[in-house]
Amino acid sequence: MPAGDNNEAVIRRWIEAYNERDLEAEADVLAPGFVAHVPAAPGPLKGLEAWRRFSGPFAEAFPDLRLTVEDVVSEGEKVAARVAFRGTHRGGEFQGIRPSGKEVAFSSIELNRVVGGKVEEHWVELDLLGLMQQLGAVPPPEEQAQA
Repeated sequence: MPAGDNNEAVIRRWIEAYNERDLEAEADVLAPGFVAHVPAAPGPLKGLEAWRRFSGPFAEAFPDLRLTVEDVVSEGEKVAARVAFRGTHRGGEFQGIRPSGKEVAFSSIELNRVVGGKVEEHWVELDLLGLMQQLGAVPPPEEQAQA
């Protein structure tokens, strides 16, 4: 099996671990020196605990949040994925918004560097604007144009 196929499997295992809220399985696929680059952070998130401070609020606010790999491409140690997120805002507060009961669907584009079966580095661009529009915190584009 080519290395790219193995690396793709690592990313799929990571997403499945997140979907199952299996913190141990998630930790198993992340390298000890794991670094994540996420929107709006002042700099890279270094280490598993920093990553959990970023990703944890999503799982808390959207307890049924599921990620689905829509497309994945790998070459060498790089794996790119288009990921769909679906869930219901019925858990905790999210970005200052009380649980709304609203179902949401948003997406991300992710690039990962996988070495030796572990994710060393992760870049993600989430459609946070779309998410905040669905939660009612930001008006949809048609309302913005009329304002």
